[in-house]
Amino acid sequence: MKRMLSVVLGVSLSASVLASEKGSFEEYVEGLKQEAKSLGISQQILTEAFQGVEFKPRAVTADRNQPEKKLTLDEYIPRAVPDWKVKKAKELHQKYYAELQQVADEYGVQSRFIVALWGVESNFGTFTGNYRVIDALSTLAYEGRREAFFRKEALAALTILEQGHIAPDKMKGSWAGAMGQSQFMPSSFLNFAADGNGDGKKDIWNSEADVFASTANYLAQSGWDDSYTWGRQVKVPHGISPELQGREAAKGKYLQEWSKLGVTRYDGRPLPQLDEDIKAWLIMPDDENGRVYLVYNNYNVLMKWNRSYYFALAVSHLADRIAMD
Repeated sequence: MKRMLSVVLGVSLSASVLASEKGSFEEYVEGLKQEAKSLGISQQILTEAFQGVEFKPRAVTADRNQPEKKLTLDEYIPRAVPDWKVKKAKELHQKYYAELQQVADEYGVQSRFIVALWGVESNFGTFTGNYRVIDALSTLAYEGRREAFFRKEALAALTILEQGHIAPDKMKGSWAGAMGQSQFMPSSFLNFAADGNGDGKKDIWNSEADVFASTANYLAQSGWDDSYTWGRQVKVPHGISPELQGREAAKGKYLQEWSKLGVTRYDGRPLPQLDEDIKAWLIMPDDENGRVYLVYNNYNVLMKWNRSYYFALAVSHLADRIAMD
């Protein structure tokens, strides 16, 4: 209780400092509303969206907090992708197989990756966040650590409301404003959300068809190639230069080149010999003593979705488990 009180008091103190520098939260919201109005957001939407708007100290606390202990991949993967989640993913992949295959064919994205992202992001739509998105984004913009980013996202959220995809009181998300079953930030929604069921709305909160189409559209527009998978865990020879690892474009090498450097599949077999060789990047998210991977460009696309090596590997691992018998 004392620790929580100190955290809340710390946030309140920061809010007080901000209030003295840039006015109260209420004054900041008024400025945000005026900017939105100048961009064409209607008064009705502004009234509904900001009705009862509140500063959310817990959102600021979450934004500032960093994990105290960094898990290794050997610790993280079983937690992020437990067996029960794999079982659920397979069941849902089968349940929605027809819809998923239609989306996969349309966008050129394997269905197992659509389901894997769904599972890792929101546990298949069961954990989507209960913050009013406008509250969360207004709070984080006012707090100021990343004001430009969150103010832009708040304006994007208002644009979504103006377009009629969701009612203001139903626009819920995470403390950071990530929304719906695919956990899109509002700007990502505007760029990538898709109407999968043809009802004229892009509803990533309630429509699985829209979630699937939106996820696939994001990946497709970001450079996904369904001719290939994401990569694979590998073994490297002892003493391999750590300078070879990294996702910079210049560090990509063809599989035959990696083979000549002594890189093998995890079970020791040679790397695949493809009719058309493919570039891959060597990554060591922990260090050379931890798990080592060769990843293809599809993995780089997953990193555009979320810039965490661990997140992208969790999605990739779940997608692989879905594909297994």
